Amino acid sequence: MSTITGVTAADETPTPTSGSPLGGDAAGTGRLGDRLFGGLATGAGGLVVALVTLIGVFLLWQAIPALAHNEASFLTSREWSVGGDHPRFGIVELLWTTVASSLIAMALAVPVGVGVALFITQYAPRWLSRPAASLVDLLAAVPSIVYGLWGVLTFRAAVRPVEDFLQSKLGWFPLFAKTGISGGTIFFIGIVLAIMVLPIVTALSREVFAQTPVAHKEGALALGATRWEMIRTSVLPFGRPGVISASMLALGRALGETIAVTFIVSTLSPGNPWSWSLFNGGETFASRIANNAAEFDSPQKTGAFIAAGLVLFVLTFVVNAIARIVIERRKAFTE
Repeated sequence: MSTITGVTAADETPTPTSGSPLGGDAAGTGRLGDRLFGGLATGAGGLVVALVTLIGVFLLWQAIPALAHNEASFLTSREWSVGGDHPRFGIVELLWTTVASSLIAMALAVPVGVGVALFITQYAPRWLSRPAASLVDLLAAVPSIVYGLWGVLTFRAAVRPVEDFLQSKLGWFPLFAKTGISGGTIFFIGIVLAIMVLPIVTALSREVFAQTPVAHKEGALALGATRWEMIRTSVLPFGRPGVISASMLALGRALGETIAVTFIVSTLSPGNPWSWSLFNGGETFASRIANNAAEFDSPQKTGAFIAAGLVLFVLTFVVNAIARIVIERRKAFTE
């Protein structure tokens, strides 16, 4: 080993001390920056968990008194009379409208979003893929109120013939039975929500599909697979957890949408009774709370609406928990 003035290169290497910011063990756990960043990350995660827990506790604390005085079945009743000394309210109509419109939105948005993501990442040339991705992402920047106004003033006339066709051909089935609603129906709400959540499904699916290992795709093509066979055997299996995550995130957005649904939905009147038909009107949890915000003049009324919000909170939490379980199972299976 060469030396300079009698000192070897190994001797010139400084030995960090345990107390210096650059010191610590081989894993770097003793570095001040690592400790600070680790503490901040842990604190941020704990803060999110604490906020969600506090929100749930607050909703439960406010809802319990109203539920204790409720004289109807909260889960099965269709009544909503929260005033007076004998309140009677239930959420079955709200639950049906919220879930049905969200499922329609997912049934339309997920296939279209995945198809657009595959086109942008696997088929479109580079000069087209980037502008196409930007145009789809711009849909996410449109405010909800714009979707609501556009749906009422313009898009409703285009969807009405589709509803009439389905009612004439499938009216014998309860889900497509004819009703007297001419305004915003559950079916129409689902279509508008599908357009609103489409950017979420497309953007997340596109990012996952773009990360598919090149070796997997080239290996499938080298074995004689067509472009679609390569996508079906390499891209889709790799991106399935991401698509599930995108779908559940979009479902959470659809379940809680307020402004657009409030503008579009047709509330039921005595002349239009409630039914299971998708062409009927109704209110979602969010729209019912928004439409009746002026009635929050007593703890009893406020507690009834907060109880409805608590159900929406639990529903969204369950959806995300199921998505997490599915993703973890898929990840373990893949590994």
